[in-house]
Amino acid sequence: MADQPAAAPAAAPDAAPQPGFAIERIYIKDLSVENPGAPQSFQLTEAPQVEIGLRTRGEQVAAETYECVLTITVKATAGDKTVFLVEASQAGLFTVRGVAPPDMQPVLGIACPNVLFPYARETIADAIMRTGFPPVHLAPINFEMLYQQQLAQMQQQVPAVTN
Repeated sequence: MADQPAAAPAAAPDAAPQPGFAIERIYIKDLSVENPGAPQSFQLTEAPQVEIGLRTRGEQVAAETYECVLTITVKATAGDKTVFLVEASQAGLFTVRGVAPPDMQPVLGIACPNVLFPYARETIADAIMRTGFPPVHLAPINFEMLYQQQLAQMQQQVPAVTN
């Protein structure tokens, strides 16, 4: 007789679903590249100043399905002139189940951006190379620390209630 896999035990009908996290799709939602000073900007003798901006947002789009968008902006300037400006919104669809609503914010603010960041970093580096400049390789980002800082900032902004 052939070996048969053991059947999984049936879950109790009133049991809470097991927590689960799955990546459904990773995609570029928006990509903007500006190279306004070319070709004169290729003759710069000074290194441009590079500013990096970051923001995230997440929202439910269907039952147990959430979209998270990580937007990174890299702007290089020399004096008062923009050398290049690249903004990439890297997005993902994630299935999240078995997580209580109050616990969803850390998933959308930490776990999802951690998944998206390597893709966004690659998109940014590639877009900058296509402007004719050396790529900017973004350092790793601690999304948990950023999330905690944002929580602390929001708590400081909430006025104390007095009776």
